[in-house]
Amino acid sequence: MPTNGTSARKRGRRPAHGEPVVDRALSLLAAFDAEHRALSLAELSRRTEMPPSSALRLANRLVDWGALERDESGRFSIGLRLLEVATLAPRGHGLRHVALPFMNDLAEVTRQHVQLAVRDGMQAMLVERLSSRHAAPVDYRIGGRLPLHSTGVGLVLLAFAPLEVQEELLSRPVYSEPDNKLIPTDKLRRTLAEVRRERLAIFRRDDEHESIVSVVAPVFGPDDTVPGVLGVLVPQRVAQPRRLGLAVQTAALGISRELGARRTVAIE
Repeated sequence: MPTNGTSARKRGRRPAHGEPVVDRALSLLAAFDAEHRALSLAELSRRTEMPPSSALRLANRLVDWGALERDESGRFSIGLRLLEVATLAPRGHGLRHVALPFMNDLAEVTRQHVQLAVRDGMQAMLVERLSSRHAAPVDYRIGGRLPLHSTGVGLVLLAFAPLEVQEELLSRPVYSEPDNKLIPTDKLRRTLAEVRRERLAIFRRDDEHESIVSVVAPVFGPDDTVPGVLGVLVPQRVAQPRRLGLAVQTAALGISRELGARRTVAIE
């Protein structure tokens, strides 16, 4: 016969040694995504596998702190306090502060989408996007995550990532998105080598609207690492990748100099 404590843990669906409160609070925040921006208590409970009473107690604590907000219908959403905290992240908003003037210039010239992205583990994260109202529709959003191997910004971040990051990704099968075709490892290695040599990636991707071309260049920091990448998205029907690449590289070089990059290469 199980003890009362064992039964209680089973009903609460908690691990044998319990789960730290901070982990459960973080799981509540992680329940939200682009398709689920507002959640009821029942939805929070289901998506976190947490009892409703525990979910409500933690959610109310997060509301008090400002990490969550609750509307008149009782649905929860991410609170503005998290935005305030996120602005302190140097790899995102610190880079963004330096890059914005250059991004504005590039957006004025191209009248398309201008993106700034950083690597977060084995994914790329978009930290800023400027878009003309005439630009082609795309699904990319600020804060969204993108694959390293199957996007323009991802390929540049991967090409300049530490060797162990590259080898971890290349050690397993990778598939292109959204068509889910296997990318041969030797082909991906050649692509990364070319990106490092050219300091530019030109990536074409078909979506439901039309073919989009991504032109991306690395941004270098004071230690000659790549804290982020700068890119432009344009419809293939109007793309002039090499000409556009010169503009993107020039803007990326300007950001690199502002960041104090010790070594920059002149653009030919």
